Amino acid sequence: MHKKVKVKPNSKQQKIEEQPDGVLTVYLKSPPIDGKANEELIKLLAEKFDVPKSYIRIKSGLSSRQKLIEIDRDI
Repeated sequence: MHKKVKVKPNSKQQKIEEQPDGVLTVYLKSPPIDGKANEELIKLLAEKFDVPKSYIRIKSGLSSRQKLIEIDRDI
């Protein structure tokens, strides 16, 4: 499964909002430095979709706020 994600680092609270078009807006407490925000993003998505963190990969947008995420549920 692929999901488009818009990331908002340095937020006051962690939360995930699903937009009407299916894009997830993810608010992260971590700053976008040294991959900390990406680590937090993967952790939050793993909790939301109830899969191990290793099942989630950032396919594109590693250093961007717009990301394409792949979630494996069949491993």
